[in-house]
Amino acid sequence: MAFTLLDKSNYLKGLLIIARKDNHLADSEKNILKSIAEKLGFASDFYEETIKNLLGNKHIKDEPIKFSNEKIAASFISDGLKLAFSDKKIHDAEIDWLKTTAVKNSLEEDWFNKELDKIGKESNLSLKSDPTLLSII
Repeated sequence: MAFTLLDKSNYLKGLLIIARKDNHLADSEKNILKSIAEKLGFASDFYEETIKNLLGNKHIKDEPIKFSNEKIAASFISDGLKLAFSDKKIHDAEIDWLKTTAVKNSLEEDWFNKELDKIGKESNLSLKSDPTLLSII
């Protein structure tokens, strides 16, 4: 499966959008973002600068992201849900944006709801899970 540079960039961009939806960047979110940025091959100085300016960055637009294939999109939605639940304060804006992105990528609403329920339960049990991204790269 081709994981293009654009997909990698959009993957990180989408996670950044989710992280700022609640106007607060928790340490748990920073840790997930850093881990995924490293896995995607982004330089640590790029990540640090992006995080430092994330909440006020007007250049990161909130439009839903379209990936090159459904497998990448599904991985992104799973990781996005993990990120949203990581601070133990899920917000409607995070879920709504992820759901809109899932629809844009032709993912079934039923699949999204099951993934939302599964990851929500895992987070309530404080289960630590690796990013879904690792299964596709």
